[in-house]
Amino acid sequence: MSGWGKNYPDQSPKKPWSFEEAKEKLASYCAYQERCIWEVKKKMYEKGVKDEDKEELIAYLISEKFLDEERYAMAFARGKFLLKRWGKSRIARELKMRQIPQSLIQKGLSEIDPIDYYDTLLAETEKKWERTPEKDPFKKRFKVIGYLMGKGFEQDLIQEAIENLKT
Repeated sequence: MSGWGKNYPDQSPKKPWSFEEAKEKLASYCAYQERCIWEVKKKMYEKGVKDEDKEELIAYLISEKFLDEERYAMAFARGKFLLKRWGKSRIARELKMRQIPQSLIQKGLSEIDPIDYYDTLLAETEKKWERTPEKDPFKKRFKVIGYLMGKGFEQDLIQEAIENLKT
């Protein structure tokens, strides 16, 4: 019995996707949830799609509206902010890692309402402050700031949120 994803000597390696198979499966992959070109290229690499087919497949996905990086950036920013409560720095860094152009990153970040953003930061600050057992207020402040910066919130807003917490 073989383990998932493992190839043993007596097994033949998985057959790479043909052009038509890749076209169909990538369309389904993109229809399921918003994807960016970087994710699609990664999937094609994993599935052994021939290099000469990759650009044609991407062009097809874009022309059929399965791929749209602007739509992706906007959905990604909204989703990560609302579901994971990430700050703008973290969202921008993740989008940049996925090779989204800076102009589209800015467009995506503009999807986040500034009032909701600050309210979320205040809620995260308060929650982390309450759950941090540190007695020394300076160490506690340092830990809370580190946590919030890791979530991608901006230093100046974090300082402001901590000051609001104390009043």
